[in-house]
Amino acid sequence: MAGHGGRSRSGGRPTLEEVAARAGVGRGTVSRVINGSPRVSESTRAAVEAAVAELGYVPNTAARALAANRTDSIALVVPEPETRFFAEPYFSDMLRGVGAELSDTEMQLLLIFAGSDRERRRLAQYLAAHRVDGVLLVSVHADDPLPDMLAQLEIPAVISGPRSAAETLTSVDSDNYGGGRSAVEHLIGRGRRKIAHITGRLDVYGAQRRVDGYRDALRDAGHKADDDLLEPGDFTEEGGRRAMETLLSRCPDLDAVFAGSDVMAAGARQILRKQGRRIPDDVALVGYDDSAIARHMDPPLTSVRQPIEEMGRRMIDLLITEIADRRPPASHDVERRQMVLATELVARTSS
Repeated sequence: MAGHGGRSRSGGRPTLEEVAARAGVGRGTVSRVINGSPRVSESTRAAVEAAVAELGYVPNTAARALAANRTDSIALVVPEPETRFFAEPYFSDMLRGVGAELSDTEMQLLLIFAGSDRERRRLAQYLAAHRVDGVLLVSVHADDPLPDMLAQLEIPAVISGPRSAAETLTSVDSDNYGGGRSAVEHLIGRGRRKIAHITGRLDVYGAQRRVDGYRDALRDAGHKADDDLLEPGDFTEEGGRRAMETLLSRCPDLDAVFAGSDVMAAGARQILRKQGRRIPDDVALVGYDDSAIARHMDPPLTSVRQPIEEMGRRMIDLLITEIADRRPPASHDVERRQMVLATELVARTSS
């Protein structure tokens, strides 16, 4: 992650992040101490206060003046239909991490769905009235108007995964490229030669990066990345079924499938079974997310673990910092906060 600090070392005002680093705590914890939250242990409070004194940190006076206008609420905005939110473990894990980190604060969490144009318009009016102090935005598509709207309204915001390589908002993501790459390297290591990939929605930057990892792993192992072996899905079980049917009709001799989510892998498995393919004997299967679905599948599913709960925690930490600073980084700011967390392949019987 690009450092946010450094100004005090070059003679400028020390930052909240430098205080956090000195005290050995998260930025959100520093904000809580400075804002007088009672929900901080005495030892933590003492460490933060010592770091503040040592660095000569002065809290942003504008933030102090604005404190009276605080709503003490944060919106978790999901630009998806409610059905998808409740069907996908990704969202519940994210919510768990967000809730755990917020439990130390006095802040309320509002869950807002904005899957339709009508819901988006209603959300725009709600946010324009400054009913919340900040917004967490999860599952953002490339053409989503919400991030730009938040920037125009100057509402502190953190998104789960950038929209592109040129993202201007603060974001927390997992290493999608590395995750896709490790899935394919694992399958190649198991002797598989014709590896298909059921992608997520390709208007999601993270799904594009998994495809990049898939292609590069094949190329580096001397295999051709055949476009016939790539089929877009949509992160749903039905999407996994449809994609698997298409792939089998196009490439009946495929011997491995990397699905961009465990939910899609579950759909793909149903079709493989239906068509008499044994897993892993005939076709090895790897998913993504390492959700409960992966552990309970028959056979248990090899999957790439994303630290989703940790992503939720870090998003809250960054958002509380932006709310406390009341200073969202400018789009040209070289100290952009783009945090990327490591992924890990968890091997099970399916591969």
